[in-house]
Amino acid sequence: MTNVEQKVNFKSLKASCKNCSLVELCLPRGLDSDDLHTLDDVIKQRKLLRKGELIFNQGEESGCIFAVRSGSVKTFTTAKNGEEQILGFHLPGELLGLDGIDNRIHSCSGVALDTATICELPVKDLNVLCVKMPGLQQQLLNLISNEITKDHTMLLLLARRNAEQKLATFLANLSARFKARGYSADEFDLTMSRYDIGNYLGLADETVSRLISKFRENNIIQAERKRITILDHNALNEVAEGELSLN
Repeated sequence: MTNVEQKVNFKSLKASCKNCSLVELCLPRGLDSDDLHTLDDVIKQRKLLRKGELIFNQGEESGCIFAVRSGSVKTFTTAKNGEEQILGFHLPGELLGLDGIDNRIHSCSGVALDTATICELPVKDLNVLCVKMPGLQQQLLNLISNEITKDHTMLLLLARRNAEQKLATFLANLSARFKARGYSADEFDLTMSRYDIGNYLGLADETVSRLISKFRENNIIQAERKRITILDHNALNEVAEGELSLN
C-alpha cells in the first residue's frame, strides 16, 4: 500500500448484522441466523457522516431508529431560546432515536461527533418484524429498559453527586463501555468537547477542565488534548463513589 489514503465506496457498503462485530451489543443480539438474514433485508446503512452532520432533527419525522456502527454521536434538545441540553453520548452498538417509535416524531436531535456510520431501521418494518420474531421484540424491550435505567442513573448523578464525582463517574462509564466493545478501557479519545461534557453533567466547561487537571495531578489519569489515559481505575471509582476526595 502507498501512503495515499485508501478510498472506500460507502454507497456500495451494505450493513450486515450477522457479520458485524457489534452483533452482541446491538439490536440483533440473540437472533438466530435466519432472523439475522431477515433483519439484514430491512436495515439500511447511510453514507459516511462527517463531524457535525445531523442524523435526525428535533420535531421532525424520520420514521427510523438508528444504531451507531462506527464513530460517536450526541443527542440533545434545543429550547425555544436556542439553548442546548445534551442528553447523551452514543458509542458503536448503541441505539438512538427510540423517542420516535411512538409517533415517529423525534423529541431531540442526533449529530455525529466525529466520522461515523449509522444503520437505519424503519419503524414500520420493525413493527412487522417484532410480530414475526419474538426474540427481536424482547431485545428491543431490553434496550428500551436500559435507556430508562441510564436516564434514572443520570438524574441521580446530577442530583446527589458533587463535581468530582460526576466527572469521575462519566470517565469510568466511558471506560466500561469502550471495554465492552473490545477497545481499550485504559486509553481512549473524548470525541465530545469540554463544553459538551459540562453541559451533560451540569458543570461549567471551566470546571471540567479544572477537574481533569486535578485528576492528572493526582496521577489518576493522563490527559493530552482529547486523549485520556486512566492510570488508576481504583482511585477513579473511589472518587466516583465519594470514598476519595481530591480537595
